[in-house]
Amino acid sequence: MCLFRHAALIVLTCLAAVGQTGIEGSWEGPVQTQRGQVRLRVHVTKAADGSLSAKMDVPEQGAFGLALNSVTFAEGVFHWEMKAINASFDGKMAEAGSEISGTFKQGSEQPLAMKRIQAPAGRPQDPKPPLPYKSEDVAFPSKAEGVTLAGTLTLPQGKGPFPAAILITGSGPQDRDEALMGHRPFLVLSDYLTRHGIAVLRYDDRGVGKSTGTFANSTTTDFSRDAEGALDYLRKRPELNPARIGLVGHSEGGIIAPMVAARRPEAAFVVLMAGTGVPGAEVMLLQAERLNAAAGVAKEVTDQNTALQKKIFAILREEKDDQAAQDKLKEALAGIPGVEAQARGFLSPWMREFASYDPAPTLQKLRCPVLVLNGEKDLQVIADQNVPPIEAALKKGGNKDFRIVRLPGLNHLFQNAKTGLVQEYGQIDETLAPVFLETMTTWIRRHTGLEK
Repeated sequence: MCLFRHAALIVLTCLAAVGQTGIEGSWEGPVQTQRGQVRLRVHVTKAADGSLSAKMDVPEQGAFGLALNSVTFAEGVFHWEMKAINASFDGKMAEAGSEISGTFKQGSEQPLAMKRIQAPAGRPQDPKPPLPYKSEDVAFPSKAEGVTLAGTLTLPQGKGPFPAAILITGSGPQDRDEALMGHRPFLVLSDYLTRHGIAVLRYDDRGVGKSTGTFANSTTTDFSRDAEGALDYLRKRPELNPARIGLVGHSEGGIIAPMVAARRPEAAFVVLMAGTGVPGAEVMLLQAERLNAAAGVAKEVTDQNTALQKKIFAILREEKDDQAAQDKLKEALAGIPGVEAQARGFLSPWMREFASYDPAPTLQKLRCPVLVLNGEKDLQVIADQNVPPIEAALKKGGNKDFRIVRLPGLNHLFQNAKTGLVQEYGQIDETLAPVFLETMTTWIRRHTGLEK
């Protein structure tokens, strides 16, 4: 069982009082996977209208803030689903309100008892009311048929029309805040930009939170159609200047934003937050090497892993027939736990596209201003690997207005970091480094006429 694809998200900040009998709060219980036991930690909140929402962490898998769907609590029965991984839970709350016992389903069924726990507090940069701007829940259609995205639009005080930024999340099923390991980077970023005169739209990925559609079988190209729908929506908002609406993409979002801007020249600007400049297979190979080295993994183990990865990517590249590719992958992965699930994961439409997709030709088509931001301690998208080809592609395409900023000491989430390791993200109180926020905001303001 795999509870997330390859990147994951945040804990929701809510406190559970002792003796509480409502469902709001945090709950945790163990389930058995092919790789051993893991903890499912679910955080539930109730909106003013009484509707429930929830997010799930799986600490052993490095997954945090995974958005849950169809969250209900009626007559003592707690139900939730996670459509992105075809998982669900139904459980009955004990009279004391401290435990919920029921059945977890994902392919097979197994008992799951969840106990109430104390959730961590919010991060220092989380915005706190009263807020000096308007915040509106919105919904808009994707350019892809049958998908409606739900999000939050924040509007500066005043009459406008305002410039605007569309925030595009990284890989994995993510919510509008890009919630991750106790942090909500897009919430903090939208707050900062809006306080500085820039409207911001952030939205749940398809199949996540209140957005419709299916995440599991979607590709990066599919996600770009969602972001294009966001652009169309904002261009119709009377409070916004349609000539001053741009795209800000983090990680995989840094691939999606150029896809949209290349198709839609009316996009006013593009910001790449740890965007890639080489095919995904190359990104993942170096990522694994650097993460292993930083974690102290023996070189011979890393070399073996690299060799296996190269074999897998060669199969994906050369074998177009899924059944034949699956047979070859199972042979290559023989002896590894969960070989069937592993092989299917590598053959997902997303992985097939991401591994082979080269961002450079699309970057060459960009005519709008481009800001490239990379952290020098990023061990997921290595600056030395990706920044030079991004710069080369922009120059080759004749782009006359781009800026590249490599930020010393910052990791993949643009936090000030010691190691850059993934497990460090949640240990850092800072959500986004001030230098990152200031650099992006100043650049967008200058390119949208808010300052010279």
